[in-house]
Amino acid sequence: MIESTSKKDNRLVSTTETKVDKWLFQNNLRPKDLKNYIWQNNIKKHLKVSISSSKIRKEALDHIIFYWPPGLWKTTLSNIISSEMGTNMKSTSGPAIDKQSDLVSVLSNLENWDILFIDEIHRLRPQVEEILYTAMEDFQIDIMVWSWTWAQSVKLPLEPFTLIGATTRLSALSSPLRDRFWNIFKLDFYNNIDISKILKNNSKILKINLWDNILSMVSDRARGTPRIANRLLKILRDYHTIWKDINEKSILNSIFEDIWIDKLWLDYLDKKYLETIFTKFNWGPVWLNTIASAIWEEEGTLEDVVEPYLLQIWFIDRSPRWRRITLIWEKHIKSI
Repeated sequence: MIESTSKKDNRLVSTTETKVDKWLFQNNLRPKDLKNYIWQNNIKKHLKVSISSSKIRKEALDHIIFYWPPGLWKTTLSNIISSEMGTNMKSTSGPAIDKQSDLVSVLSNLENWDILFIDEIHRLRPQVEEILYTAMEDFQIDIMVWSWTWAQSVKLPLEPFTLIGATTRLSALSSPLRDRFWNIFKLDFYNNIDISKILKNNSKILKINLWDNILSMVSDRARGTPRIANRLLKILRDYHTIWKDINEKSILNSIFEDIWIDKLWLDYLDKKYLETIFTKFNWGPVWLNTIASAIWEEEGTLEDVVEPYLLQIWFIDRSPRWRRITLIWEKHIKSI
């Protein structure tokens, strides 16, 4: 997966995959099968049926797209599907595929039933995206050979494969591409109980003895996102190595203060976003591009990284153009 080096990726609460997440995967902190994959029960049920059916029919699994906020284990679930199907998975991302020839090279090297995972699939260039149409439907691609008056189209057959796309913006996909996915799944934020289950399982793997009430405090700050929960667990492992016992609320609160996180896991960028609307724009409504200019951040960063969680906890209200903060945020500020 392509790693970004932008400012938002350095945030502790960033849901972009980093070296820490690769460390978590290497240490078996991500589930390897559907049985151990917590949450998303309706999706798991459907996938079990689809995978079993594909194996019986001896056909490639129908194409799948996972969407909504980052950090909800879309990549992990894709790896699980590959494992359950007994096939290989090759991963890339929309921004990494610059030319049609890049995608042709990837597709032509797929083996029977292989899974091609494209992260940020909504960022594929239109001319690159066109290659996928016949590849997904007919398992073949049309390529042009030679040039000028000698140019002609040649059909290149492909092995049957499954395309799994991941996106935070389903609406950004073109209709022709979106309509070629038979399975479109929206992943939801996790509740605190399921986040606690993930933390409890992984704390045993990391050999950290954490009490249930401590796990609950951690899950409260995970923003309903497994990736963030595991990152926090990695931090607690470091403190546990030095301090040995961290099963005290006062100690845990001290750790949270050290890494600048409040009880709802709001970090510097979240607070800056909210305080800007409150102090400069009198609670709003204010246009998104105005907020982005005021705090020197990209609109895409605010939409994809900051706003999904703030909407979940009802701290902001928004329309396609404007944003404003709510009274619930004011109550939170008075409580801390």
